[in-house]
Amino acid sequence: MKKIDMLTPIGILIGISMVVFGVISSGGMSGFLAFIDVPSILIVLGGVFGTLCVSFPLKQLKNMGRVGKQAFQSKEINVEEIVGTFVHLSEKARREGLLSLEAELEQIDDSFVKKGILLAIDGVEPEMIRELLEAEIAAVEERHARGRSMFEKAGDYAPAWGMIGTLVGLVLMLKSLNTPSSLGPNMAIALLTTFYGALLSNLFFQPIAAKLAGETEHELFVKEVIIEGVIGLLAGQNSRFVQAKLKVFAPVEKRKLEEKREHVREA
Repeated sequence: MKKIDMLTPIGILIGISMVVFGVISSGGMSGFLAFIDVPSILIVLGGVFGTLCVSFPLKQLKNMGRVGKQAFQSKEINVEEIVGTFVHLSEKARREGLLSLEAELEQIDDSFVKKGILLAIDGVEPEMIRELLEAEIAAVEERHARGRSMFEKAGDYAPAWGMIGTLVGLVLMLKSLNTPSSLGPNMAIALLTTFYGALLSNLFFQPIAAKLAGETEHELFVKEVIIEGVIGLLAGQNSRFVQAKLKVFAPVEKRKLEEKREHVREA
């Protein structure tokens, strides 16, 4: 189940707030208004969008909003719950056989877990199961990388378009040296496009790409845990052995806490 990840909007808001605070504290509201320039914004955003259109097919670009939305959501994947699920399944499989696990599939929401268990029930060889599931992991990794690459490229392009806008502003400024009234707007374009490009890259595009990469890494890690659990089921391993093997994937802090609880129970 996915929930709203408040850290992403909070982080962006903090970054913007610090910039606004720095501008207002130094130049007041008039200084803040001087940082708002529509032509500069259009040069950077339009340039970035144009280069993305050149770099990616339309089908992929249509998914950019959906992919970006993932950075504002968090999918709760509890490794401890997965370990508990496989411990329960291994106990039942040893008592009643692998075929008895079909009745448990309705209570499992994760499609990857279901697929692995079904392969085990069908008697597929462990090496083949690992190969099939790891092929799916590779496909997921590739799909996520394609979606994330749009934000990575946008993060690379934004500062470059900021510099292009700066060059445009400088050319216009040099051409209008005899018209003092136009020097201010042209100088604003020259400086603010670089500012907007750097801000968009470092506060929005690159951080979102990093967040998506972290989410992908965690999801793939969990799938590796599931593969080990499925292989354990097929091998008919003891539930304690399955638990001990899968517990090594749990965070160190939680493993230490669980060890303390076991010591308390034994005492």
